[in-house]
Amino acid sequence: MELKIARIELDEAPKKITLDKIEEEIKKVGQKIYYFDKENSHKDLIALIEYFEEEGFSAYLRTVKYGLDENEYMYEVHIL
Repeated sequence: MELKIARIELDEAPKKITLDKIEEEIKKVGQKIYYFDKENSHKDLIALIEYFEEEGFSAYLRTVKYGLDENEYMYEVHIL
């Protein structure tokens, strides 16, 4: 599974990260917060949460609004 990391600049393309890379970073550090782009499907993010919960981690998903427009949001995933 590939997910898109939140963009830093509005006019740039989001970078991608794989599930394997996320899992590797979590096992190394123990916990991490990721910000994902709005182009990711909600279904994929729920699958990510369920995957890490099955692996014995606690994972939380929330939507972060950073502007007044309805399209100005990103997803925050905290994995412990």
